[in-house]
Amino acid sequence: MARLAAVAGAVLVTGGCASPGGVAGIGTTVPTPGAESAAGSPASSVTATMPEATPTPAPRTAVDRPKADPPVQVPPPKVSKHTYVFPVKGCSVTYESRLLVLPKTTIWAGKGCSFVSPVDGVVDEVNVKNRWKPSTDRGADREGRFVTVIGDDGVRYLGGHLDKIALGIKPGIRVSAGQVLGQVGNSGNARSTASNLYFAISWKTSPSMWWVRRGMVKPWNYLDAWLKGNPTLSPGDEMRAVMNRTGAAPRCVTLCASKPQPTRKPTRKPEPQKTQEPVQIPVGGTG
Repeated sequence: MARLAAVAGAVLVTGGCASPGGVAGIGTTVPTPGAESAAGSPASSVTATMPEATPTPAPRTAVDRPKADPPVQVPPPKVSKHTYVFPVKGCSVTYESRLLVLPKTTIWAGKGCSFVSPVDGVVDEVNVKNRWKPSTDRGADREGRFVTVIGDDGVRYLGGHLDKIALGIKPGIRVSAGQVLGQVGNSGNARSTASNLYFAISWKTSPSMWWVRRGMVKPWNYLDAWLKGNPTLSPGDEMRAVMNRTGAAPRCVTLCASKPQPTRKPTRKPEPQKTQEPVQIPVGGTG
């Protein structure tokens, strides 16, 4: 009996040494090829979970973009048969684009910049003398030195506050668009401001109706077009519409009155008049 117990203990020790071991969850018994369990699955398998591999991004390939074609310059539509130019040439300018007092604009430019005819036409009025005085402030003199042109479009254009009138510019001569008529200055009632061009659009009248030439049509839309838009935009239709509404000879309604003429003071005191002594007439006669 003792001998049988010893043999049984040896068998148990041998079986314990041959049992699977190692890392938990991983079988160490090598499966026999082709051996299957009763359920049809392999007799032994590895159950370890492996981490997923991060995919390597594909390298980007540089793409050369084709250069764009230059923009096609499309000329603006021709809206009239006349071609216009901006009335100040060769200088940087700024100007008002809103109604202040009169329907005109002030084009600010350096003194001596060229005032040019905006369109082909004929010189109408030329004032080479600066007659404006603050003591009287006559409406007819407020633009100082000025030139007006009656364009071939039937519109009158005024450039005032000039410093000088160009040589040879006088009433009746024909001028072309862009021809120099004078130099920008600050004559007239602009003498206390920076140099500028008084620019106005109206229709032809007699010189006595000076308030018409000072401006009847708002000019800034046309200045915008001539400067950087459409050089064929004409103020002719608007000028005729305004003239039909107001009449060709409207009365003055804005900035019409001049200051009263000052009374001249005597330069010397009047001499006192001498009083004549009374004549003694004798009473009675000689006998």
